[in-house]
Amino acid sequence: MTDSTLSALSSSRERRAETMSGYMLLLVLLALIALQIFGVFNLATDHLTMLPILSVIVGPLGLLLVAPGFYMLQPNQAAALTLFGAYKGTDRATGLRWTWPWLAKKKISVRANNVISDKIKVNDLRGNPIEMAAQIVWRVVDTAQALFDVDDYKAFVMVQVEAAVRTIGSRYPYDDFEHQEVTLRGNHDQVGVELRAELIARLAVAGISVDECGFTHLAYAQEIAGAMLRRQQAQAVVAARKTMVEGAVGMVEMALEMLSAKNVVELDDERRAAMVSNLMVVLCGERDTQPIINAGSLYQ
Repeated sequence: MTDSTLSALSSSRERRAETMSGYMLLLVLLALIALQIFGVFNLATDHLTMLPILSVIVGPLGLLLVAPGFYMLQPNQAAALTLFGAYKGTDRATGLRWTWPWLAKKKISVRANNVISDKIKVNDLRGNPIEMAAQIVWRVVDTAQALFDVDDYKAFVMVQVEAAVRTIGSRYPYDDFEHQEVTLRGNHDQVGVELRAELIARLAVAGISVDECGFTHLAYAQEIAGAMLRRQQAQAVVAARKTMVEGAVGMVEMALEMLSAKNVVELDDERRAAMVSNLMVVLCGERDTQPIINAGSLYQ
């Protein structure tokens, strides 16, 4: 026997069950009850004819055949029917239903389910420990696979959700201040689409579809949260300084060009350097500058 034979899974597929509306059989049940009452009444009054005797015999047998076959299905609810362990189909029709009493009936909900996973610790693409939790809306689309291809489909969903979150969390970095990579924090929509695709692939064996999903918690782990916060603050300060310097350089360049173009003042290299220094201090300083009047010459 090969390894592929040992690991093969007998996949089930949902099919329609041969069932009937229960309302017609309810009339039959009432008729059988009336027939039984008729037979008992006639026998009690010593009318020992063939009809009362047959009604007393047929009535109980009919009741034993018809009564156990009734079951009720609510909207978005299904019933899987089996005969001595063999799958015979799924009934999705709502209301009062009837089938042969020797068929076992297993009800299953096909409504949408909303699940929020537990917070789990994951190492992102750069190895930083982060905490993640996801919200998933799922539902059963194939009742046969959900009931017969996995042991407990609800527990299966929870395990696969955790595995999918770990896979997606390790695929991307948490953050990128240079904005050159896809990140968990900065690309929620794209990462959410990949998480949904990962879950659909993992839950297909159980006949479960994922309608929507997203992250409800995403943060650095507690042991590195403080250090990462200081790093974020430092990088934000550097980025702000860079923007200020770039703007100041442009303004100084524009000022020198306008002074030269309008012949306001002739500046040699030393005066130009002094003016550039003063303008950069004024434009890049964190505090308000105080003007100082120079009554002498620049060279004194």
